[in-house]
Amino acid sequence: MAAPATAEQIRDVNARYHDAAAAGYDAKWGIDFGEVGRDQVATKLRKALGREPERFDRALEVGAGTGYFSLNLMQAGIVGEATCMDISPGMLGTLRANADGLGLEVATVAADAEDLPLPDASFDLVFGHAVLHHIPDLDRAFAEFRRVLRPGGWLAFAGEPSRYGDRLASVPKRGAAALAPVWRAAVGARPHPERVAGNGAANGDHGLEAFVDVHAFAPAQLRHFAANAGFEDVRVRGEELLASWFGWANRTLEATADPDEVPWLWRQYAYRGYLLLQRLDRRVLERRLPPEVFYNLMLAARKPA
Repeated sequence: MAAPATAEQIRDVNARYHDAAAAGYDAKWGIDFGEVGRDQVATKLRKALGREPERFDRALEVGAGTGYFSLNLMQAGIVGEATCMDISPGMLGTLRANADGLGLEVATVAADAEDLPLPDASFDLVFGHAVLHHIPDLDRAFAEFRRVLRPGGWLAFAGEPSRYGDRLASVPKRGAAALAPVWRAAVGARPHPERVAGNGAANGDHGLEAFVDVHAFAPAQLRHFAANAGFEDVRVRGEELLASWFGWANRTLEATADPDEVPWLWRQYAYRGYLLLQRLDRRVLERRLPPEVFYNLMLAARKPA
């Protein structure tokens, strides 16, 4: 049995993979900086907090990637000044280009979430999307989040995989992988040029994707990390069930094909279908089912005033 990866190895793999993925990241995940994107991120923050979000004058995004959350929240008027931190300089380069294209000014910091090079009590909101599951030492990270928050400031994270939801998501992934050759033939797309023949893995640092996720959470775990760091009003809820099944099946299929040959009509079907199922999850299932059955978990908590 191989020895478990060290924290330093996990950080290195995350930086290398996300540097390699930065240029095509927005296209791969259908990231939008228009009305749809603004509505999506505002809805996620609203659900995490359990209320209509107030305006946060100064916010820090942890694992900001290409700016999906920060830039959309700024456009929505929910965030005033944003500092965007990521372990990947490549992601931050794409984020700055996105911000310039939108006419927004942001500060960027290439750093590790467990050791933030930022002053105490600097922010009204510390937030992130799909980032906690990449961080090796979450106790250290949550202590840092608390340190840089002002008294009474809020913590909010979304898009964190649940243990049970992660197992559920493996079903459409396996099914789609098995059907991929038939699907490619049906849509007229050749295999992805950067995939290694026989195992579907990508070449170079793109092939590190399978190693960058180090956690899947039970709701109680997320509550523990926040409470153990001294946060109050801790709240965990679930998000996306049908949408995650649909999305993971389609992304698994698309990942096997030359991206230039995936038909526009297919992309529209996948995108619009995902949004439709997101609404169904939000209006029906998220109100009735326990958080652990969903693919994504959301966490909100407050630093004591």
